[in-house]
Amino acid sequence: MSHSVIRTPRLRLIAATEQHVRAELHSLETFRALITADVPASWPPGQYDRDAQEFFLQALVDGGTAAVGWFGWYALHLAEDSNRATLIGCGGYFGPPSPDGTVEIGYSVCNGWCGRGFATEMAEAFAQHATQLPTVRRVIAHTHDHNQASVATLLRSGFTPVTPSDQPDALLFQWVDNPANRS
Repeated sequence: MSHSVIRTPRLRLIAATEQHVRAELHSLETFRALITADVPASWPPGQYDRDAQEFFLQALVDGGTAAVGWFGWYALHLAEDSNRATLIGCGGYFGPPSPDGTVEIGYSVCNGWCGRGFATEMAEAFAQHATQLPTVRRVIAHTHDHNQASVATLLRSGFTPVTPSDQPDALLFQWVDNPANRS
């Protein structure tokens, strides 16, 4: 992937590198310095746990620089009244496109930052970014029906439900770049 920063109205999304994830796993002080942002005590958010971090690290090691941007991204919020950024979430892709051109996105927001539309902003940015690439034909996301916040996030960011899901006990959504589909 060619771009390592995606900008949205309120966020700067930074593609994770091997150096980022190693620091994140071993030294939050070094990690803070690399991303030049405050890291909340609630880091890491949601399902982005140590296993996920190690998965992304291994993918970045195996894929080298070509893998940067196809795995984790850090969501930084820049306060309106200062130049200080805060790490508020993460997300991105679960790898490069499949042979049929499908990529899957995921996202998670830190406690204290939920309910402000940041997940919606990230999901839409990741989908738009991916579909600008010639190798991507389809963007999908999975969630569970009991996770109504995630279902609402996907619907607001332009995803529509697709059946059936290829994962047991999960709902499958596909991105459709049509604002009329959003509620």
